[in-house]
Amino acid sequence: MLEIGTKAPDFTLPDQDGNMVTLSSLQGQKVVLYFYPKDNTAGCTKQACNFGELFPQFREKGAVVVGVSKDSVASHKKFQEKYHLPFTLVSDTELTAIKAYDVWQEKNMYGRKTMGVVRTTYLIDEKGIIVKAFGKVKAADNPKQMLEELA
Repeated sequence: MLEIGTKAPDFTLPDQDGNMVTLSSLQGQKVVLYFYPKDNTAGCTKQACNFGELFPQFREKGAVVVGVSKDSVASHKKFQEKYHLPFTLVSDTELTAIKAYDVWQEKNMYGRKTMGVVRTTYLIDEKGIIVKAFGKVKAADNPKQMLEELA
């Protein structure tokens, strides 16, 4: 996990509509940047839907929400439409941001070791500095936790 107080690595990745998104273009507002393993899985769906539900409150506090996984643009589009997600999902098929944010790690699934995305959420301030970092977050609770961090 990246250290609090460090500059958040910039990235240029396509969103669910194929538009390129850069972290630097979001400067001037707080960014809740969350990394999740896979679209349409139980935990990831719960996390995304809870972020979606609370999205108006994030906006009130001057924050944007950006979800990142290694799923394709097409997968993100279907996921976004199916659950009416009001925020940006970016596709990182090459693991550029995923590795830059140190969330591509060895995981132990039923005794088998595999590499994958460890569910992690960063809060980045208006100047692009990481002010909070949470690793191995609980999918269902993470959106509410992040909203409280903005208070």
